[in-house]
Amino acid sequence: MTAANPAQGVSATPLASDFEAATREQWLALVDKAIKGADFEKKLVTRTADGIRVEPIYVRSNGVPELQAAIPGQAPFTRGAASTVRGLGWEIRQRISALDPARANTQILTELEGGSNGILVDVEAPGQTGCRIKSAADMTTLLSGMRLDLAPVELNAGLGAPDAARHLLASLSGLSIPAQSAQVLLGLDPIGSLARWGALPVSVEQALADAIALAREAAAKAPLSRTVRVDATIYHEAGATEAYELAALGATLIAYLRAFEAAGVSPSDALKQISFAVSADTDLFATVAKLRAARRLIWRIADASGAGDAAANLHIAARASFRVMAQRDPWTNMLRSTLCCAGAVLGGADAITVLPFTAALGEADDFARRCARNIQIVLQEESWLGRVLDPMGGSWYIESLTDEVAKTAWGLLQEIESKGGILAALEQGFVQDKIAADASARAKAIATGRSDLTGVSAFPLLGDDGVTVAPREAASPVTWKQAVRPLAPHRLAEPFEALRDAADAYTKRSGKTPVVFLASLGQVIDHTARSTWIKNYLAAGGISVLTTDGYASAEEAAKAFAASGATTACICSSDALYAEHAEATAKALKAAGAKLVLMAGRPGDKEAALKAAGVDQFLFSGADAVQTLTGLQQKLGVTS
Repeated sequence: MTAANPAQGVSATPLASDFEAATREQWLALVDKAIKGADFEKKLVTRTADGIRVEPIYVRSNGVPELQAAIPGQAPFTRGAASTVRGLGWEIRQRISALDPARANTQILTELEGGSNGILVDVEAPGQTGCRIKSAADMTTLLSGMRLDLAPVELNAGLGAPDAARHLLASLSGLSIPAQSAQVLLGLDPIGSLARWGALPVSVEQALADAIALAREAAAKAPLSRTVRVDATIYHEAGATEAYELAALGATLIAYLRAFEAAGVSPSDALKQISFAVSADTDLFATVAKLRAARRLIWRIADASGAGDAAANLHIAARASFRVMAQRDPWTNMLRSTLCCAGAVLGGADAITVLPFTAALGEADDFARRCARNIQIVLQEESWLGRVLDPMGGSWYIESLTDEVAKTAWGLLQEIESKGGILAALEQGFVQDKIAADASARAKAIATGRSDLTGVSAFPLLGDDGVTVAPREAASPVTWKQAVRPLAPHRLAEPFEALRDAADAYTKRSGKTPVVFLASLGQVIDHTARSTWIKNYLAAGGISVLTTDGYASAEEAAKAFAASGATTACICSSDALYAEHAEATAKALKAAGAKLVLMAGRPGDKEAALKAAGVDQFLFSGADAVQTLTGLQQKLGVTS
């Protein structure tokens, strides 16, 4: 924009030149004034689960020149492997897991008619449920009516992947599409299966040899197929951070390339047979950076193998994270799935799978699958998120975060390689220990309120949420001898769901609901902040509260408590009213028969006096909520 001069016309001087360039020191001075001298690092700087520093503001100097100068479709493919937008941007690959092949086929055709253009089929195998495919005929039934030249199918068969792959290859001749045109992803990942279940039906060496033999067979029968999958979601679902998920992906890729090369297959030809799966969770920016960093990591490994150009044809599928899904108030899972999908799109995933909002509860019905499908369709056809290549590229924050995630992942990859590679690191328990530590740190952040789960630890819904589903059939056990410690998946909400389950069991057993009387002092404006907080806090443990607009005195609160029939009370108000009335209220509540008196907020230097007056426990943010609520349930008689 330029400044206009009525006498001389339009000046060539930009308006910005009239302002002095701001310095970081000036900005910091203003920030210090705004935060009133508080510690800048503690107040405004955060860190990711990998310890990557996240600044409150990013400027040009935070950018990464080599990334900002990069062009989509060119190495190192951080900005995407394509130079032009493909169709609507990505493949909508929806998940099918019906047990009966004919029923699964009906669901597949419904998905394709409804807007999906790819299918991920869960196949029954030891350790997992899914479609029961026992022969090529079953596979033909499953895929009947599919245009595999237009809609790819991916198998997710875990420990049964070799058999499922053979059934699919054998079924190709019975389908209406020429095998040369069929787009199939067979999903063999013996290293990932070993990591997930701790055992394989054959030695890992034999499993790798079988995978390579199947890759040769598949390349001959269906040249557009990909046989081997590097599935990093296994590590994510067990608790891995973004960078460690990529480190495991990279280490697994290296192991497969070495196995192919030992069998006489070049890295370039091997990469044509390999697909990748990564997770997408509710941290949108982290998902974007992870996907962009994944392509850079894969290219670097491929380039070091002399096959850098082959990375231009890599295929990365993003799967919405199961670990972020919740059982309680599952409607909130639609928000989570939307964030997962958006992050995957903006990160440049080639195919995306969104979970039904009831995925954590059991089998999905038509409505739940339709909702999952429509999340993608809305983002694709109404929001047009796929119409721009690397839409987040050029953002100083995203470029910096991508660079840091890639560098951190590379360092972690080197640690795995220093142990002898991914297989040796799994055998030593190195990978499992690192992921367990990261999962523990994340669980602590949620329990102490530094990270919230909506509908679970924050704003939980008590009572019936209106959702019922058919339970999922139990998976058959893995009976082979355990070779490594398995990486069991878990959901973030599980500790709080256990509390809710205990409260429900108590209600069913006793006919009573665990309840706490809120002795809210003063007017609504005085106590609403703490009353609202404690209501949500207790609800996360399945404990309901009795509320009013507030009580003018300790005597009034005690009288109402006595009439309520409750045995536990919690004092709630402002610090000012606490100083004036808290001790008297605690004494009055005890006199009125309260067996347990709680108080919302930290006691400060009044702790001894408040305890002497009758306060048994203080509830405040920052403490471990799971531990605290477990103790409260015991005191309320919910659990023994």
